[in-house]
Amino acid sequence: MTQVSLDALVIGAKSGKLVSFPTDTVPALASRPDCAELIFAAKQRTPDKPLILMGASSADLWPYVTGTPEELQIWQQVADQYWPGALTLVLPASERVPAVMNPLEPTTIGVRVPNYALARQILAQTGPLATTSANRSGEPALQTMAEIEAHFPEVFTLRLDKAQLISPNAGIPSTVAKWTGRSWEILRQGALKLI
Repeated sequence: MTQVSLDALVIGAKSGKLVSFPTDTVPALASRPDCAELIFAAKQRTPDKPLILMGASSADLWPYVTGTPEELQIWQQVADQYWPGALTLVLPASERVPAVMNPLEPTTIGVRVPNYALARQILAQTGPLATTSANRSGEPALQTMAEIEAHFPEVFTLRLDKAQLISPNAGIPSTVAKWTGRSWEILRQGALKLI
């Protein structure tokens, strides 16, 4: 049985174990950034599909990106407007990001703050985590902790009560927007429309 309490899930994540918890889009499969190879192995994911760094706040994520003061101001304005929310920003990665997060293009990193209080509560205690959807690569995202437990018995899943239901956008992935140096390029249209 891998369903654990919130405290046990946080301890597991901090010690380098794979964990899963609900977000505002699809449930996350997560690990410490330096243990991200565990996610690739569990999902049977190819290295051309990078992971997302999820944090409790934009302030937690900015040390993992690098840009000019003008770029940081633009990114902060977008974060202020859309975070927490279903928007992943792909930005130039700082040296703090382990190359295993994005093996084929380690110079960029996708960052996001979920609009789900329980996920932010976990991330506030663990620090930013490497994340992706909880499913085998190429298969539909799993929607419940029970499904995740059945497919990934080694992963710590969060024991939920009735008050911790999945959010209304469950099942719809985040929108992914990449900074081109001057503007945003939409890589995946998801739950949120970037204006």
